[in-house]
Amino acid sequence: MTQPSTSTLRGQRAWITGGGSGIGLAAATALASLGVHVVISGRDHGKLVAAVQRAEAQGSVPPEMIRCAGLDVADRAQVALVGQAVQDLLGGVDILVNSAGTNVPRRHWAQTDAATFEQVLAVNLNGAAWCTMAVLDGMRARGRGTVINVASFVGWHLGRLTGPAYTASKAGLIALTHSFNLEEGANGLRATALCPGEVATPIMLTRPVVPTADEQARMLQEADLGRTIQFIAELPTHVCINELVITPVLNRLYGAVPG
Repeated sequence: MTQPSTSTLRGQRAWITGGGSGIGLAAATALASLGVHVVISGRDHGKLVAAVQRAEAQGSVPPEMIRCAGLDVADRAQVALVGQAVQDLLGGVDILVNSAGTNVPRRHWAQTDAATFEQVLAVNLNGAAWCTMAVLDGMRARGRGTVINVASFVGWHLGRLTGPAYTASKAGLIALTHSFNLEEGANGLRATALCPGEVATPIMLTRPVVPTADEQARMLQEADLGRTIQFIAELPTHVCINELVITPVLNRLYGAVPG
């Protein structure tokens, strides 16, 4: 059974993209368990609803603490509409977690094409920028707000594995985070570029060579990132973690990884 929370986050409001699985869902569960009112977004509304029902049935979160709003973050007009609807529903957004992300199996220079490159950047980079723009005025008006951008270790320490579009999008997301802090820190707002190494999430299925179960067991787990996002959000409002790099102890991204 979920116990009442004494967290400083209790009563705050969070919007999480890519919330139907993986890091986004782990963040939603961690925050909701502390009394944060959460809306998760993703392209598959049915998947979002099922994820919330599972979390409630397992006792991970109290009923009605996580709600759903279908969204394709690559659709700029849709982001504006859903972003406003989420703020109307919650009464504002204190925490934005940009966790929506994608990659493709045919990802390297010799295989990719312009349409694929555009697709990856539209979700991983543009989508995060548009969601941030959607909540920015409200955060400024309240003089506080936390944006957590789920970037990647490969945006921080370049590697071959993820291909040019994904790598560029995550490096861009780190730069986007710093530009936010440069301008909006004066308004009481803060952003973190969260740069995880390999995490055992469904995106592993897009790898040209899917890691084995044993390999994934040694990676970071979804719950590890949920706890990390909770830690960032719970810090006092005068504290900003500009970048947080987190990897498994066995960090295969330092060496050769198949794919």
